[in-house]
Amino acid sequence: MKRFLRWLLTTACFLLAACAVITVNVYFPEKAAKEAYKSLDEMLLKSGDNKPAPGETVPPAMAPGDPQAKPQSRFFDEVPAFSLLPAAHAADNEAEQLAIELSSMPEVLKAYDDMSRRLPRLNELFGGGAVGLTNQGLVTVREKTKVTAQDEAMITAENQDRKTVVMSMAKAILKLNKQKESKAAMDQVLPKAATTYADTKREAAQRGWWMQLQNGRWVQK
Repeated sequence: MKRFLRWLLTTACFLLAACAVITVNVYFPEKAAKEAYKSLDEMLLKSGDNKPAPGETVPPAMAPGDPQAKPQSRFFDEVPAFSLLPAAHAADNEAEQLAIELSSMPEVLKAYDDMSRRLPRLNELFGGGAVGLTNQGLVTVREKTKVTAQDEAMITAENQDRKTVVMSMAKAILKLNKQKESKAAMDQVLPKAATTYADTKREAAQRGWWMQLQNGRWVQK
């Protein structure tokens, strides 16, 4: 009898543990995450090369250096002018919610500000084949003879900022799901956030840049 009770208790504990693992199932809106990444890049990733030309009008909310600047999704542009739907309805879109959530995080805004300053030099390194884009959306050195010690330090800082953006996306998705930031939930969402970030960066890469596919193979765009 004692043996049976011991077996029953062990089985019950195993089932409870299994259920605890199964309950962590976070919905990942891949398409919305990609659109949010694109929106952030378009609105916040600005180098000296793509600043407004002299005399060009810039909306006050998007003026360079404006701490209140927020990325405005292209979904707003798709709503017809004659639409009677309230503007708040557009914010219900998952991509819009994610972009707004990330742009409200000080660490994300700082990351984009720092990445913007590195953008011209980083593009030069990509264009010359000195660096490539990994399947996690990070920058890696491919030809060490083409980079300086200063470049390597810049790449390390760049990757840290990219990780900040990806981590923030994972947190935003958990918030969208009304899910607590548990380790199990983050372990499930973070890899997907990184993969989607890499997909976005590959699509935005220029012709001739080296990039790593999800299967690990390196190709030139």
